[in-house]
Amino acid sequence: GSGVVLDLPIAANISALDLARLTGRLGLLDRKAEDRQAKELTGRLGVRMAGIDAAVSTLSGGNQQKVAIARQLSVSPKVIIMDEPTRGIDVGAKVEIHRLLRQLAGSGVGVIVISSELPELIGLCDRVVVVREGRIAGELTASELGEEAIIMLASGVQDSSNQRQAQNVA
Repeated sequence: GSGVVLDLPIAANISALDLARLTGRLGLLDRKAEDRQAKELTGRLGVRMAGIDAAVSTLSGGNQQKVAIARQLSVSPKVIIMDEPTRGIDVGAKVEIHRLLRQLAGSGVGVIVISSELPELIGLCDRVVVVREGRIAGELTASELGEEAIIMLASGVQDSSNQRQAQNVA
């Protein structure tokens, strides 16, 4: 569960980025507002839990990841960056996370996915930028996406200049 504090309750993890909005005039946390936000986001993301007061450590890896995403969504971001969003979680949770990321993108949120799982990138992305040795090796659009094309750029067999030359010849 990257981005979560395992010993804290689910509600506290989700509200951590949004404390300014959830704090009243006296500087005290509005627990009712925190609970409403946690219930709304965990419901929207389908987090399976005993309740919002349960520690994040009691959740499966996939549900911990959903809580981390809920934390990001609590501040209504315009862009969300996901680094290896499905590493170490079961197939069912992966499907749910992918559905959620597509839903976010469809609603206008920019979604940047960093992943070493090629099928994940191909299934989720409109465009893939391949980085090799700290430099951009190339960019592939949805119509160019495929494991072979990504591997060629990542391995250095093909770089963006070769890619452009091949496109110009075709």
